[in-house]
Amino acid sequence: MQALFAQHKPEIVAHAAAHKHVPMMESHPCEAIKNNVLATRVLAELAGEAGVECFILISSDKAVRPSSVMGASKRVTELVVQELDRRHSTRYVAVRFGNVMGSAGSVIPVFREQIEAGGPVTVTHPDMTRYFMTIPEASVLVLEAAAMGQGGEIFVLDMGEPEKVLDLAKRLIELSGYKPFEDIAIVFTGVRPGEKLFEELSLQGEDIAKTRHPKIYIGNIAGRTTEDLDAALARMSALAEAGGPGEIREFLTAFLPEARLDGAGVPAVGAA
Repeated sequence: MQALFAQHKPEIVAHAAAHKHVPMMESHPCEAIKNNVLATRVLAELAGEAGVECFILISSDKAVRPSSVMGASKRVTELVVQELDRRHSTRYVAVRFGNVMGSAGSVIPVFREQIEAGGPVTVTHPDMTRYFMTIPEASVLVLEAAAMGQGGEIFVLDMGEPEKVLDLAKRLIELSGYKPFEDIAIVFTGVRPGEKLFEELSLQGEDIAKTRHPKIYIGNIAGRTTEDLDAALARMSALAEAGGPGEIREFLTAFLPEARLDGAGVPAVGAA
């Protein structure tokens, strides 16, 4: 990466690389820390050293009150770029949003494959909701946020109203010319490890300010001191290298008071 920065001298870096599969990261928390947190810090440091004008972290609604290792890793990464903004002339910003329709690993291509195979279409829970936006919408809003960011902000994108995943599945079945539950079965498989029934883009009490763009807000979200964050990253690095998944989960829960990594409070399918 040092060679690439030296050769191409990028002015803007949009960092979207991450392990985003929630249940997989529950099973492999060391990999979540190595890639989502530590590798991001390395790249962001290199961007600052190379004099990149703006570094954009693509964060997630799962970073809000995280219930999964994946979400907690993204929240820690937000803290990393906020802290680096104090060290370098590069403008570091983070952008939080939900699911991008049609992106790799998203639910719509999976549903289409299941429909083409004759079903069943699998939905985790009848009450599961998610925010959705298209790839062009996401791309434009990320660039808009980068253009207006002064450095250190966490941008929260207005993604409209969340949608039930079950309703999305039924619509895709109907658009394919079939009747849900008749021609194509829908099966509820249960909430997977680390998943929430609904996602949030900000916490109650966070200072969310308007910008000149009607769909972009600035979350004035407190960071951590350099000493606290450096100590936390050193500890996470040691735990990830030692392969201590239980210790990583315990440390993230202690470091992020808002995190709930025990999966508590998620009802079973059919629960009242």
